[in-house]
Amino acid sequence: MGTDPYNPWPHRLAVLTAGATVLLIFVGGLVTNTGSALAVPDWPTTFGYNMFLYPWSRMVGGIFYEHSHRLIGSAVGMLTIACAACVWRFDGRTWVRRLALGAVVAVVVQGILGGLRVVLLEHGLAIVHGCFAQAFFALMMSIVVCTSAWWRTVPGAASLTHGSALRQLAVTTALLVYLQIVFGALLTHLGRLDTHLVGAGAVTIAIAWLSARVLIDTDAHAELRRPAALLLALLGVQISLGFGAYLWRFTQVSQAMSTALGLSLQATHRITGTGILGTAVVLALRVARMTRMGQTLAQPARDAHDAVRDAVAAPAGRQVLA
Repeated sequence: MGTDPYNPWPHRLAVLTAGATVLLIFVGGLVTNTGSALAVPDWPTTFGYNMFLYPWSRMVGGIFYEHSHRLIGSAVGMLTIACAACVWRFDGRTWVRRLALGAVVAVVVQGILGGLRVVLLEHGLAIVHGCFAQAFFALMMSIVVCTSAWWRTVPGAASLTHGSALRQLAVTTALLVYLQIVFGALLTHLGRLDTHLVGAGAVTIAIAWLSARVLIDTDAHAELRRPAALLLALLGVQISLGFGAYLWRFTQVSQAMSTALGLSLQATHRITGTGILGTAVVLALRVARMTRMGQTLAQPARDAHDAVRDAVAAPAGRQVLA
């Protein structure tokens, strides 16, 4: 729990950083879908300019998407460092500090991966770069949840005394969602539709099962019901967007669609997947926290029960010895 008083600034900066990361992923998707990944041939400079001094008047066509992606990425990096510094200043929990430090390391690695993609002209790095971005977002969402006031002050009434199975299901669902995002990257860059379709089926079943477990249980708390309901809603939207993106890329229907509509379908499909991942992480962490709280509150009762049992058993044991 920590004995230091709660300060909201680590949470606020974590929320801001996570939001900026969503924007970064969205623009990164536009870079890929518009074929602008190598519109700027050098790194870390931009056509020989300092990245932050490149003239806005020259940001046209693919350069606009690629250079905007770099600028937003730099902003995410600076926000991550600021968030980590705030966590170390105001949050005394060692494990949260390590999470924040891990986020700084991750954002640096992500920037290097993006730069090497340009310098080495390595297409495989584009897949790693995209998948790692989603993992970084999941990490930032974890920091958002763990630095919230709710996490520090969760009441005993919000505990789950039998939540171990639900916790396992929630964690499995979050992992499946991330795996499906990896399959989506393989589809985007390599055309692997088969794995993406199989992953879509697995994620649909997992989310439906998890949401049903939470929403049907009349004892479930609002802290779980809200993200569970949001997961279901986002899943419905995602299936519809995925069908539209499939028509755009793999059928003749694309000839009747405008390029802008096709790009919008793919970009929205990708960012909705990011939203599903973030929501699944939030739900998994809340279930884990409430389950831990339930186990903690139940421990004194178990200790008292054991003490009574030992006290009752002790006289009988003495009689046998006599």
